[in-house]
Amino acid sequence: QVQLVESGGGLVQAGGSLRLSCTTSGRSFSGYAAGWFRQVPGKEREVVAAISRSGGITTYADSVKGRFTVSKNNADNTVSLQMSSLKPEDTAVYYCAAVRDITNIKRPSYWGQGTQVTVSS
Repeated sequence: QVQLVESGGGLVQAGGSLRLSCTTSGRSFSGYAAGWFRQVPGKEREVVAAISRSGGITTYADSVKGRFTVSKNNADNTVSLQMSSLKPEDTAVYYCAAVRDITNIKRPSYWGQGTQVTVSS
């Protein structure tokens, strides 16, 4: 069993930055690819960034390319999402997720509880 815990959400002004972190207990993160999703009320949860087991492959949604950076530290069992140049439309609950292979990132095996990110205009 993989338990994921997110941290780092909060309120920030447009143009600002936030860093989200996701740690795991139980199994090592080195055996899993990871992704960051976000969801706003009334909309489907969408994947914004993903990273492979080794950290060597990353993918991003078009809406966050050039602004968000996902990273993975297998030694610390941590996945992070550095968010810069934030926009009000980035406001959402952000979730960390884990899956065995990055090709299946849209169907994660494990989810965190979510952390709220609010970007004020």
